[in-house]
Amino acid sequence: MYIVHSTVNIPEGKVDEVIGIYQKRSRLVDDYEGFISFHLLQNEQSPSELTVQISWDTKENYIKYITSDAYKKVHELEKNYPDQELASIRPSVGRYKVVAE
Repeated sequence: MYIVHSTVNIPEGKVDEVIGIYQKRSRLVDDYEGFISFHLLQNEQSPSELTVQISWDTKENYIKYITSDAYKKVHELEKNYPDQELASIRPSVGRYKVVAE
């Protein structure tokens, strides 16, 4: 299994808005080959820190997805988000190979 985390710190007062965006996400990734799960995580000690966790069956399928038109479409939607402060946030990304369960 292969897991990708994208962590962002959201400006004060916009956390609920961002959570709402993810609750209404396009779900294009859900049908992609090798996709296992999507989770939006909120740090309990620092609620403005949100992490997207996406699990894949293999690194190869993850790579296929991030080079796909579906991936480009999702990220183009983000770039066109009307709140430019949110649109300009760049996540810290971690990629992990599962080595034990």
